[in-house]
Amino acid sequence: MIEIAAITYTVLAIIVIIFQFALAVGAPWGKLTMGGVHSGVLPKKLRITAIVQALLVSGTVLIVLVEANLLLPELKTVSKISIWFVVLLYMISSILNLITSSVWERRIGAPIALSMLICSIIVALS
Repeated sequence: MIEIAAITYTVLAIIVIIFQFALAVGAPWGKLTMGGVHSGVLPKKLRITAIVQALLVSGTVLIVLVEANLLLPELKTVSKISIWFVVLLYMISSILNLITSSVWERRIGAPIALSMLICSIIVALS
């Protein structure tokens, strides 16, 4: 079960990472993210934010895979604590995606964030 949760988390994270990098390079999907305030291409500051978010999500993938014993077992002592950071991050992300005024974030972002939260909890508790 833990392996399935970790792999599911990773696949969803890859989708999020690709989306964030696409935003960073100018994909006109502003209304799908960050409250949907900017339609079209995000302003430069938010494009940089998208890169930071992609890197953060990449780091969470590493934590989840280590904690699930699928990668770098020598980092297991670090992942035991940091997996709870991932759970907290996706708890916050889920709430924000559920309460946003952006219909698209509620329809797309919320289910992805909630799925990643559930997967991270399964990994954390296993």
